[in-house]
Amino acid sequence: MNQQLDKRFVKLVLRLKQSLSRGHRELITAVSIAVCVVLLHSIGLLQSLEFAALDQLFRLRPNEPPEERITIVVINEAYLNEIRLWPIPDAKIALLLQKLNVHKPRAIGLDLYRNLPVEPGNQELRNTYKSMPNLIGIELLANDKNKNFSVLPPQGLNKDQVGFNNVLYDLDGKVRRSLLYWHVDNQLHESFALKLALLYLKPKGIIPTKAKSNPKYLQLGKASFTRFEGDDGAYVRADDRGYQILTNFPKPKCQSSSGELCSFRQVSIKDVLADKVQENLIKDRIILIGSTAPSLQDFVFIPYSSNLIGTAKPVPGIQLQAYFVSELISAAVDGRPLFKFWSDLMEYLWIFIWSYLGAVTTWRIRHATRSLLCILVSCFVLTLTTYITFLYGWWIPLLPSLFSFGSSAIWMTSHIAHIQEERKRSKEFLHHVINTIPDPIFVKNEQHQWIVLNEAYCRFIGYPNKLLIEKSDYDFFPKHEADVFRQQDDLVFRTQKPQEHEEEFTNADGQTHQIATKRSLHKDSAGNFFLVGVIRDITQRKLMEEQLKRTAAELFRSNNELKLKEDHLRYLAYHDPLTGLSNRKFFAEQLYESLHWAQHNNLLLGLLFIDLDGFKQVNDTLGHETGDRLLMTIAGRLSNSLRASDTVSRLGGDEFTIILRAIPNVQIAAKVAEKILSSITKPIVLDGYAIRISASIGISVYPYNSQDSENLIKQADAAMYRAKHLGKNRYEFA
Repeated sequence: MNQQLDKRFVKLVLRLKQSLSRGHRELITAVSIAVCVVLLHSIGLLQSLEFAALDQLFRLRPNEPPEERITIVVINEAYLNEIRLWPIPDAKIALLLQKLNVHKPRAIGLDLYRNLPVEPGNQELRNTYKSMPNLIGIELLANDKNKNFSVLPPQGLNKDQVGFNNVLYDLDGKVRRSLLYWHVDNQLHESFALKLALLYLKPKGIIPTKAKSNPKYLQLGKASFTRFEGDDGAYVRADDRGYQILTNFPKPKCQSSSGELCSFRQVSIKDVLADKVQENLIKDRIILIGSTAPSLQDFVFIPYSSNLIGTAKPVPGIQLQAYFVSELISAAVDGRPLFKFWSDLMEYLWIFIWSYLGAVTTWRIRHATRSLLCILVSCFVLTLTTYITFLYGWWIPLLPSLFSFGSSAIWMTSHIAHIQEERKRSKEFLHHVINTIPDPIFVKNEQHQWIVLNEAYCRFIGYPNKLLIEKSDYDFFPKHEADVFRQQDDLVFRTQKPQEHEEEFTNADGQTHQIATKRSLHKDSAGNFFLVGVIRDITQRKLMEEQLKRTAAELFRSNNELKLKEDHLRYLAYHDPLTGLSNRKFFAEQLYESLHWAQHNNLLLGLLFIDLDGFKQVNDTLGHETGDRLLMTIAGRLSNSLRASDTVSRLGGDEFTIILRAIPNVQIAAKVAEKILSSITKPIVLDGYAIRISASIGISVYPYNSQDSENLIKQADAAMYRAKHLGKNRYEFA
């Protein structure tokens, strides 16, 4: 079994090598590399690198306007050291909420777990909850990863004022996705960020609806939120339960002149409680309350956490929720792009295109410096294209495309190096062999350059070997001769079959020779093709051939004249000189042959005898010349009324016969006769006279009337006379 697999593998390799040598190198290489990269991509080996590339795209994106709709009230380490308590007593939280609510915020998000009372002040906090319908608290929903762990919502808040704050982590521990909805025990839950965003958007008349493009998707204002699936982008079989979206993290700019990333406006809980916070930082805003104290360890890593150099810096959980809320509001109100993905087919096609470009670029240029420059430019273009599409919300595969492009380029570079080495060896071997042959011989590469010439060729052309090597026909021959050489070379390269062709050849002294060149194609072990041409000087032979041609031409003219005379005599013997129709002799031979063929193939044959009515009167009144012209007109009408397989003849005077071959039934003969009568009776204008004439037709049919020609003729003739006696201008069957 293993031996059979080994044999199949060897055959596959040989076929691949043959395909590469037949001019499909770029395509085969591109497909092979693309398939390998797609497989790596499909099993997730490129996932981490793609995530890292995505993080850098986030960091490189330009800063956006400051986020003026969100303010974060932070519980920092300094405040915890001051009160020396955790959790913060309910009385403090109640006071904080009351002071914030005085300035009429649009919504308040309490990103603190308050499922247990923390005295003193629990009842006061409950009363505060009831007086603030714009307050949203958090809960932690149990899932497969923490089935036995959940955190209940704050006591005193109804379910419409609670959103879950579960966070989705990727394989590298970073948060790039957010949950909008989640079903737990057949009950729908909304996220903390979504509830805050909906409270902010409600006064603007923006409410959740079904997207027009897909009713399964959420439409919120100007944005349609495409649901994340497990294989979107660089993800491979990711957990896609619930209604998830890939977060397009905002990058709000600081109001300071330094331009550094400072995320969202923050105020301390201490300043709020001391009434030191300006009203405009609270009014009509979303207020998020959460911890930034390192001791509480409420931190996550997001794309902005990474640097090319240095340690990743996490962000507080409350800031992560601010990112989620900001994205939802910006998309709904401002139409800020959300992430979109290509289909798998589009991604595979994109990877193949760059794999093909890498192979083509390296193979076609074949110059180290130019190839390197072109590869660098192509990589820059690919990266720039990915970056620009990223700014518009499209995440297209960058690393798989770069890998496929680079791998194809490296593969083709190594293949070219192998080809060049084999070409050098082949050149040396060919040069040694052909120098022993007395006939002029040349060897060209696929660029139509001489790479090997024997001494006989150099003497024949009149130039030294060093001057000719790596040059082409156009450098030494007249253009019309070089065009012929190039055309014949291309024919051999294209068909890969030997060709022999006679050509003109002008040497260095200006002497023109007639030559016969036999061209053939040869291939070395690396798949390099070489065109080998062997030349014979046929100038003397061509001169002798020209002399023989002239002699043969004279003989041909004499023979042709004799043949023309013979053909003319034969024509006169078998054709009527007046009408050009076949005569009685030809008719008799054709009838005999037609009867034999009809008998052999068991077919019917019709014979028509035609005699013109009143023709003698035309001759007597208008003259014989007019009568002859009338007969020629009638002959033409008869010919036009028949098939190409039928035969019409003139027996003499105004008598005509027609042989109808292979007719299916006798009714066909009747239809032909009717057609002939209709054609003949049409007026004929000659010398100003409108002549009307008719015909009488007798019809006999083989084998019904007879099986020999003489009886068929007699019966058709008798039927014709019967037609005349019955009134003329009609036909009768025998």
